Amino acid sequence: MPEPASLAELLRFQIEAGADTAIEEAPVDRYRKAAPAPSPEPPPAVAARPAARAATVALTPSSAAEASARELAAGCRNLAELRAALERFEGCALKETATKLVFADGNPEARIMLVGEAPGRDEDRQGLPFFGESGQLLDRMLAANGLDRTRVYVTNILPWRPPGNRSPSPEETTACLTFLRRHIELVAPAILVLLGGVSTATLLARSEGITRLRGRWFDFPLGESSIPAIPLFHPAYLLRQPAQKREAWRDLLEIKHKMERLT
Repeated sequence: MPEPASLAELLRFQIEAGADTAIEEAPVDRYRKAAPAPSPEPPPAVAARPAARAATVALTPSSAAEASARELAAGCRNLAELRAALERFEGCALKETATKLVFADGNPEARIMLVGEAPGRDEDRQGLPFFGESGQLLDRMLAANGLDRTRVYVTNILPWRPPGNRSPSPEETTACLTFLRRHIELVAPAILVLLGGVSTATLLARSEGITRLRGRWFDFPLGESSIPAIPLFHPAYLLRQPAQKREAWRDLLEIKHKMERLT
């Protein structure tokens, strides 16, 4: 019989992974072979109409989610409307398991916009991006360069936390990416800072790792123009690899020099 402490730890892990709701009241033996269901009788033959045949061509769930995202995002004229559109959006399953929508933080009038990957546990509880330990390191990094959240704007690719901090699926990322692009359009920053490999690969469509791309400038296409974008190590990575903070500091200085050249 497992110890109570072990059972409590297992339960805590399941809750953090998103398994916090019982599906059925009684246990189900998944190994017992179920009896085959009787074959339904075929319906009486009915002459197919052209319009009826056309109506059977339906969108797949992923394409339907993308279409819904495009329609909602295109109609947003400001950030308040974009946030409301995300709250109405039903095309991403992460919304069902997350505690809060994590939209953004900082100054929407700032010239520097930072984009991470997805909210973590602390961000999910507070509804703010980069709120936990990695957020504290990000704030210290910004402060060392004369910046704070009144002078930058921070968001993520995903506005909802994946259960257990798992990697998001391509369908989840694609559905949310439409809203992120509209988010960037509405903020219209002078510089885009991509925090981590996932953010960099998603927005720049590059296959190289973050260690090869960090500190380099790229053009992020947006409409008929583009925005200078630079990848940086994610603060969570720097917490695990503190020796890389030297490279991160160099990248922050590069951002500072770029801002000076743009003003």
